[in-house]
Amino acid sequence: MVRTSLAPFAIYAAAAVCEIGGCYAWWCWRREGGAAWLLLPGMASLALFGWLLTLVDSETAGRTFAAYGGIYIVGAIVWLRVVEGRPVTLRDLAGVALCLAGAAVILSAAARGR
Repeated sequence: MVRTSLAPFAIYAAAAVCEIGGCYAWWCWRREGGAAWLLLPGMASLALFGWLLTLVDSETAGRTFAAYGGIYIVGAIVWLRVVEGRPVTLRDLAGVALCLAGAAVILSAAARGR
């Protein structure tokens, strides 16, 4: 298990890239007429995503997934801008802030053992 304070964030960021990339491969194939071969790296990326989340030192999967959810949403908005070239709106940023606040509340309860 990874026990440093920055390591979980790095793992969550890597997991977000894997999950978003894997799902984007399916999106490109199904919604944009992309080649079916895109599904193979997409599935590998999704498997790597699942494995990465198991590296976070946590007693519960649910709290791990909830904390990851905040990082995932940040990653999705970055993906929107960087990969898809779409503008990020004030509502996007407000949504990110709300999600990160929610993840922080969940993590603070976990830190207290409640």
